[in-house]
Amino acid sequence: MSRAGRATALLVVLGAVLAVLGAGPAQAAGYRYWSFWEGSASGWTYATQGPSLVRPDDGSVQGFRFSVSADSQDASKPRRSPDFGKICADTPARDGSKRVALVIDPGTAADAPAGETPPALRTACARVPRDASSADALASVAKPLRYGDAALLCAISGYPATGCGEQVSGDRKKDSGGKPTATAASSGDGSSSGGGPSAGILVGIGAVLLLGIAAVAQARRRRG
Repeated sequence: MSRAGRATALLVVLGAVLAVLGAGPAQAAGYRYWSFWEGSASGWTYATQGPSLVRPDDGSVQGFRFSVSADSQDASKPRRSPDFGKICADTPARDGSKRVALVIDPGTAADAPAGETPPALRTACARVPRDASSADALASVAKPLRYGDAALLCAISGYPATGCGEQVSGDRKKDSGGKPTATAASSGDGSSSGGGPSAGILVGIGAVLLLGIAAVAQARRRRG
């Protein structure tokens, strides 16, 4: 076989390997966690800082949404508009304090950990000291809170009971807000089922490589 022929054969084998990889199952759908949002007249904006770092002004609206998402672009927003006037209508202003409206959305059953049912979406008006953070406001109306590593918010009012930002994988569905959610959880030990190629993919790659090697060997025998 000529040098050009050998190069062509190698390219064919490489293309077949890439095709097998592309045909494999989808990678992990995302992570299950409470996302943090800041509300305004134009709607919800994904917060760039954690709730323990944000010091909201009086009249602010903060949102928390439990769902599965890959990143901030994919995250599901709270399913209630950020309406401070409505949420805090029955909480009058008071000197030396501020009012922060909160929308706490535990999400849908599709995003819930196995064996758990999300509580109902609710709103609350927190009256807290002027220097209070968003985390302080949340703690004043939605205990118990649970935090994980790097101050990651794991649970609000005890939901979910376990887990914290675990990776999940599986079929993608749509929640009532139109955002994709993952339905199949990772294995019980916290490891993900979507972290790498499956056994089927590896077997397929091996078969393709063997076929390519056999083709090259046969061409050499013919040349000899």
